[in-house]
Amino acid sequence: MTMGLMPVLATVLIDGNGLALLGAGLGAGLVTMGAARGIGQLAGAAVESQARQPEAGGRIFTSMIIAAALIEGFTFFALIICMQIGGKLVTAIQATGGAAGH
Repeated sequence: MTMGLMPVLATVLIDGNGLALLGAGLGAGLVTMGAARGIGQLAGAAVESQARQPEAGGRIFTSMIIAAALIEGFTFFALIICMQIGGKLVTAIQATGGAAGH
């Protein structure tokens, strides 16, 4: 970032809309990290249960894939929200920079 952009960015973030966008973006990031941890725990538990009971491997694998797909769907939704927020923040910065003559 250039030094000329910092005051513009601060002006946009101090505004109530900027803080709302920042909070929503952080929330989407936390959702993504939580989903990654959840899928990791899910896969670890599935592998461990298959090692303990190999004959149930097919049912365990099917249940694991369904649960992982649901988690991934929610994560993609959060990522789309994060990208939309980023686009709105860039638009707000450009609008503020254009109005200030930067």
